[in-house]
Amino acid sequence: MPTDERVLVIPTDRFRAAGYFHGFRTADAAYRDAILDPGEYSFRPRSQVETQPEFKQLIPYVVLRCGDDLFHYRRGSSGTETRLRALRSVGIGGHISEADARGGDDPYRTGMLRELHEEVRIGGSWTDTFLGFINDDRTPVGSVHLGVVHLVELTSRDVSSREDALADAGFTPLVELAARVDEFETWSQFVLAELSRG
Repeated sequence: MPTDERVLVIPTDRFRAAGYFHGFRTADAAYRDAILDPGEYSFRPRSQVETQPEFKQLIPYVVLRCGDDLFHYRRGSSGTETRLRALRSVGIGGHISEADARGGDDPYRTGMLRELHEEVRIGGSWTDTFLGFINDDRTPVGSVHLGVVHLVELTSRDVSSREDALADAGFTPLVELAARVDEFETWSQFVLAELSRG
């Protein structure tokens, strides 16, 4: 996505008023509705909000699971977020653009589905559930982003990457990934810990 793209944000004050946290937070309906309230959305130039902690960019973070196995990949050199390159990830997704607001009543959901279908091809059927949120203000990337985690349950491992940014992709049992947690970006570390508890 070009850096002059206008992306979906909410005021950081809105996030703090709903209930500040660090790490992963499962969210009840009231908390989810407070964060994913279209009345609080605005679209701002990505080049500005990447360095403005007054806003949180809402980023869908979609985790693909088939049985006990999770889809994971290494962030390749063609990815737009240079601060995360070479790290492994279990999350698929990206920024919600202003164009997604023209795709229906819910620009967040429209953008989440667009990102998923742009990044991977899923051959079988699937269902998704809302899992929670991720926040990590300790890093420059985390201070301006809020992860919205979805768990997609697959009927088959027939998934392939559509982008060079998703390198060395495949499925591995959760227990094996959790044992290699240091290879993963922070958001994935939070998700792996949460799924391991379940």
